[in-house]
Amino acid sequence: MADSTPTTRSGGIVSVLAVTGVVAAFMHTLVVPLIGQLPSMLHTTPSGAAWVITVTLLAGAVTTPVIGRLGDLYGKRRMLLISTFPLIAGSVISALADTAAPMIIGRGLQGMGMGVIPLGISAMRDLLPPERLHSAIALMSSSMGIGGAVAMPIASTVAEYASWRALFWGSAALSALVAVLIWLLVPATPTRATGRLDVVGVLGLGAGLVCLLLGVSNGADWGWASGTTIGLLAASPIILVVWGWWELRRSDPLVDLRVTARKQVLLTNLASILVGFAMYAQSLVVMQVLQLPEATGYGLGQSMLAAGLWMAPSGLVMTAVSPLGGRLSAARGPKVTLIVGSLVIALGYGSSMALLGSTWGLLIVACVCNMGIGVAYGAMPALIMGAVPPSDTAAANSFNSLMRSIGTSVSAALVGVVLAQMTVRLGGHTLPSESGFRTCMLIGCGIALLAAATASAIPAHPARSSDDDAVATEAVAVS
Repeated sequence: MADSTPTTRSGGIVSVLAVTGVVAAFMHTLVVPLIGQLPSMLHTTPSGAAWVITVTLLAGAVTTPVIGRLGDLYGKRRMLLISTFPLIAGSVISALADTAAPMIIGRGLQGMGMGVIPLGISAMRDLLPPERLHSAIALMSSSMGIGGAVAMPIASTVAEYASWRALFWGSAALSALVAVLIWLLVPATPTRATGRLDVVGVLGLGAGLVCLLLGVSNGADWGWASGTTIGLLAASPIILVVWGWWELRRSDPLVDLRVTARKQVLLTNLASILVGFAMYAQSLVVMQVLQLPEATGYGLGQSMLAAGLWMAPSGLVMTAVSPLGGRLSAARGPKVTLIVGSLVIALGYGSSMALLGSTWGLLIVACVCNMGIGVAYGAMPALIMGAVPPSDTAAANSFNSLMRSIGTSVSAALVGVVLAQMTVRLGGHTLPSESGFRTCMLIGCGIALLAAATASAIPAHPARSSDDDAVATEAVAVS
């Protein structure tokens, strides 16, 4: 029982799971500083090198719901351990790669490890005493922020002063360390779900997501009006509708759509898409403005390493404010926390209208946005777990994580379209214009306000199933 877990042991569990989330997030942004060098490093074209980024997103999106369901069926600790193996293997394969193909395989394996974050959050419900649950969930959720924050400057420094292969050897060592820590310090979790893995559901969801994310991620390169882009984006909803029909007929579905349709879960997932969008848009804008040449009149002329260092504090702020979000959720409920977080994100975007012209101003914008993200991200899993039975926590959290990933993908595509349409010419090059960046920030502000409005519609006292009644005393129940 969670409430019998000693406080000291609980602290170890939270620390290990948070570090696991940091390592997984580190993998996700590891190669960003290498984007310009990838074609020459791997003897490939720029479009071929782009798959090194895209495949990680696709692998994570497709496998995260599967890993979550397996965690419910066979134990979350077991699946956490299993998820470290593709992280290790993918890092080693990438470190040894000389061409694009093995690097793409390695990065795909690294993407499969992203499921450890929702798995870890779900394991906390089983392992921690109620009084520690909200703050622990908030910390685990914010681990994505610190992982992304430390990845940029570390990867930039290593790429500039050492071999890029050291990045992947280091990530392999970190993944192995995480596996050992999970084995030693994280207890086994109970398995409440029954049935077997829905293989047809896995294939259907995977196909629908691949069509959607490929179309969104590569539409700008292929052309939004190209047959490939239109075909993928048209096929995705058709496949997902058929997948939904199949899932509703199953007694043991991959994703329980009836639970997902509960108002609290549905609105939380919708808000998660919007917050995921808001999280990514500002980072894309800030990094580009920092690095554009000063000759543009609005660029700040920073190197990749300097830009990464300027961005690093914002990720640390996300982690620092997560306990405040946890305390707010415990006192007022995670619905209030999600509303507050979304409004803070909107404030950060709005402040950019006055602060876009200096490095310190951009640092403030990024810190305020990430402060809101840290608060909001901790509330989402609490809302989800307050509305689903214990047998579905890992699958439901993994599906929520997928919603955030879809939000970031749409964000990248929309920001790319806006900046491609609003440009200036400088020295024979076409660059995004200042008005383009401001437009993107205003869009992000509007999306964050929409997230707050969506969160405000979440029921304060959701109807609970008979399974939920058995755990109604847990701290994740919405007050």
